[in-house]
Amino acid sequence: MTMPTFQGATTVLDSVLFRDAFGTPAMREVFNDRALIERYIEVEVALARAQARCGVIPADAAATIAERSRYADLDLDHLRHETDIVGYPILPLVHQLVKLCGDDAGRYVHWGATTQDIMDTAVILQVRAALDLVDADIAELRRILADLAVKHRDTPMAGRTHLQQALPITFGYKAGIWLAMFDRHAERLAQLRPRVLVGQFAGAAGTLASLGDQGLAVQQALMEELGLGVPATTWHVARDGLAEAVNFLALVTGSLGKIGLDVMLMASTEFAEVYEPFVTGRGASSTMPQKRNPISSELMLAASKAVRQHAGLMLDAMVQDFERATGPWHAEWIAVPESFVLSAGALNQARFMLGGLIVDAARMRENLGISRGLIVAEAVMMGLAPHLGRQQAHDVVYAACREVNEKGGTLAEVLAAMPDVSRYLDRPALDRLTAPENYLGMAPAMVDRAVGQRG
Repeated sequence: MTMPTFQGATTVLDSVLFRDAFGTPAMREVFNDRALIERYIEVEVALARAQARCGVIPADAAATIAERSRYADLDLDHLRHETDIVGYPILPLVHQLVKLCGDDAGRYVHWGATTQDIMDTAVILQVRAALDLVDADIAELRRILADLAVKHRDTPMAGRTHLQQALPITFGYKAGIWLAMFDRHAERLAQLRPRVLVGQFAGAAGTLASLGDQGLAVQQALMEELGLGVPATTWHVARDGLAEAVNFLALVTGSLGKIGLDVMLMASTEFAEVYEPFVTGRGASSTMPQKRNPISSELMLAASKAVRQHAGLMLDAMVQDFERATGPWHAEWIAVPESFVLSAGALNQARFMLGGLIVDAARMRENLGISRGLIVAEAVMMGLAPHLGRQQAHDVVYAACREVNEKGGTLAEVLAAMPDVSRYLDRPALDRLTAPENYLGMAPAMVDRAVGQRG
């Protein structure tokens, strides 16, 4: 049996203990060192092929570069050592590729390119693969949320504002709100792809001067080789595309954090309306045997806070000097991979938690009754308004609510004893008005609309 190594990791993203709580194997595979270096090589090979197509370098040189530029043949220790010295990995990588390709073909490796061209285009290839994973997770989460919304379309519960019971809603309505957020995220993702998935090839100062009049043709051919969009202008120091991608992830994880916070509150002992899926030992306390902590929700909330910080870092990194920046670019090396890994982890936790969410409809109904009818005070006010006018109806019901709070009884009982009310509404009418399930408004219809609008 192969045992995992506990040496080397320094963050939760790579820790054997924590990495699957805060990320997923698939997303880590997109951004690990091997994948990154392979993307660098992919861009260098595609560049050679594009230049051969344009007649800039010999076709046999491009073929040799494609054949011999293999990750397996690199001296990784030497690559790391040289990267420490140079500060960037591309020049050390090019040194090795030139040697692997031989004198005739090697001279054409990295022809007319600059380090940032290769690194930027490689990260866009990573982002494309990462967005595919996010897209699939969002699609699955939308399905789960739609199922929850439909199943609990008419399950009444207390709606809360400022942490106080406000009006009756349904749990399906709450799930429908969650669903609509992720419908919008799916739309945002589709819209940002053409803006973000644009490659970079522009040369030292972004003018493609090194290739003379062939610069734009090579750029076009390179993007065709890689299946990326062609930039209208160089984006060496125009970083809005990558900033948009990470800020999109901040929106996604922000929504996940909102859902996680709702579930955590609803799972508290005093509410006890929902529970995360039961797995033996999950959420257990080392000292309190009764505990069942909402672990997935907590991880979703933590990820939302971390990605939000990276979103701010990406906005900071947009402020770059002149035609090539002095340092903000490096911040992206931290923010982009970590944001995607954290987002994938949070989406994975959400799929697990919401896919197996335990909903206690009976407890929801019980909680609806703890205010003794006060939660539907608005319904009574609106029922009295045609007879007394809206403001006087408000004052009458307000006085009744104060009496319920101070002396006990139910809202219907207190109202029935008030002459200003009983002359217009008999006890059966008051019982109907103070039944929470009769004051759901358009909540069920909104569920139907949210589910019906899924694309």
